[in-house]
Amino acid sequence: MKTKQSAEQYDVLIIGAGVSGLGAACHLQRECPDRTFVILEAREAIGGTWDLFRYPGIRSDSDLHTYGYEFKPWYGKPIATAPEIRNYLDEVVAENGLAAHIRFGHRVSQAAWSSAEAGWTVTTSDGAGQTHQFQGQFLWMCQGYYNYQAGYRPEIPGEESFQGLIIHPQQWPEGLDYSGKQVVVIGSGATAATIVPAVAEKAAHVTQLQRSPSYYLPVDNDQETELIQQLRALDIPGEWLYEIKRRQSLAEGKVFTERALQEPEAMRAELLKLTAEFLPEDYDLEPDFTPRYDPWKERLCLLPGADLLKAVAAGQASVVTAEIDCFEEDGLLLKSGEKLAADIVVTATGIEL
Repeated sequence: MKTKQSAEQYDVLIIGAGVSGLGAACHLQRECPDRTFVILEAREAIGGTWDLFRYPGIRSDSDLHTYGYEFKPWYGKPIATAPEIRNYLDEVVAENGLAAHIRFGHRVSQAAWSSAEAGWTVTTSDGAGQTHQFQGQFLWMCQGYYNYQAGYRPEIPGEESFQGLIIHPQQWPEGLDYSGKQVVVIGSGATAATIVPAVAEKAAHVTQLQRSPSYYLPVDNDQETELIQQLRALDIPGEWLYEIKRRQSLAEGKVFTERALQEPEAMRAELLKLTAEFLPEDYDLEPDFTPRYDPWKERLCLLPGADLLKAVAAGQASVVTAEIDCFEEDGLLLKSGEKLAADIVVTATGIEL
């Protein structure tokens, strides 16, 4: 491997061109305009998570009014799709002249601090087999917290006998046609809750297979709340409306969290009642929609428009709470003895930290 001898000099070295890295760069330009910086990005595109994950229906699991940048108001729907977030980030890069500061294909292999020089030396490798060095006084780590190369994938006995396709959402095949297929999605978190209703639109049937259930929170995903519509009629500037909406979201989240901690039984009852409203009257919430823990002991899964619950109510999807025994040639055998037929099994089992 060849090494480029002379190190490039900057005041600040930013690792990662995702939401955090781009935000860090904009902060430097705004608050420290005399400081030089470079963004080192291992991949060939900005966006981090929102460019890496390409599974059906991928969206944010928190509202963009609080997730987005304060300096660039978000005027779209609160829960945004990955393409919408990528477009938003592309605009941030263009509007702030960040493209010239980003070095794509630079995977960091080492970061060394020198007390004598009071600075960092970061070594990267590129796709051509060449290493590069960058030096700076400040190292800003914005690379995220999980392994981009592979997700968390527990081994399941008998995988080699399965004649269908096993997919982790982090490596979703481009152009995969699941029309008319029997699909099983393993998991009960936000990723599973997103994939199930999206795939159910074309698949013959989708089964969400979970060891234990999560709490779901159906939410309206209207672009503007009733409050904002009323204020807009008063010709209030858009930036003010955005800030009002952002603070409204933060306040509602604070109240919700405090109630979940202070009144867990009441909050539990409200969440289960809300879930039941979107399911058939005779649907038994036990065990598939009744977690054994209090709300906010784990993160809730947002359901824009109650899409997952509506897919279950329509018969396009179903939920099974059970443990897996093994793969078989044409599906999954559960420890209960039940068998789930499958052409495709999606392992929405999490990320590798």
